[in-house]
Amino acid sequence: MFVRATALQVDEVQKRQLESMARAGTTPQKTARKCEVILLASQGVSNYSIAQRTGLSRPTILAARVAFTDRGIEGIRQSKKRKRSRRALTPEVEQKILDTTLKTRPANATHWSVRVLAAKLGVSRMMVQRVWQHYDIQPHRVEKFKISKDPNFEDKVRDVVGLYLNPPDRALVLCVDEKSQIQALDRTAPLLPLRPGLPERQTHDYKRHGTTTLFAALISSTARSSVVACSAIAAKSSSNSSIN
Repeated sequence: MFVRATALQVDEVQKRQLESMARAGTTPQKTARKCEVILLASQGVSNYSIAQRTGLSRPTILAARVAFTDRGIEGIRQSKKRKRSRRALTPEVEQKILDTTLKTRPANATHWSVRVLAAKLGVSRMMVQRVWQHYDIQPHRVEKFKISKDPNFEDKVRDVVGLYLNPPDRALVLCVDEKSQIQALDRTAPLLPLRPGLPERQTHDYKRHGTTTLFAALISSTARSSVVACSAIAAKSSSNSSIN
């Protein structure tokens, strides 16, 4: 149960100013309603009744009473500005954002996001976004690079692509991809780290130290097709083998 508020002390000069401001057509509606609140409060009307008459909330009415008590008429005319604790983007903060983005990784993710990094450093996400845009940093992008050393690489590509674009008449082309569940992999070249203006880069091929794969052997003829073998084989390749 709320305690009934005491009547505000308003002198005659202040009362005339409040009444004039409440009636004036040039007074902002927000200020006019506050004037009405103060006039009713000076008559001893309860905050609940004032809220019913004006349609304002009780916290708004209490704030208007406090503003008038502290600063008089000026407290009604001017709204109190909120103080925002905004961290400035100093060179030290900018460098910390860059170092954390380029040299570290989050605990449970492959790269930093704007919100995760902002929470980590205690800054706003817009500040992190401005730094990333200024230095053209894109942690979510990864480019792959590799130049094949196979002298017959071009002919092989033509043969494989040609099967899809122009297969032989009455021929069946099957593409079987590796679907291993567990693999021990290393890239054939070290990762090139994230840099301003450049995403992280890694080779498309890898060294495979071990894998478990399912193999199936098929015999196809004009009369029938049958599965002759299907077995799970644990294949271990040497650490120097690579997939090109």
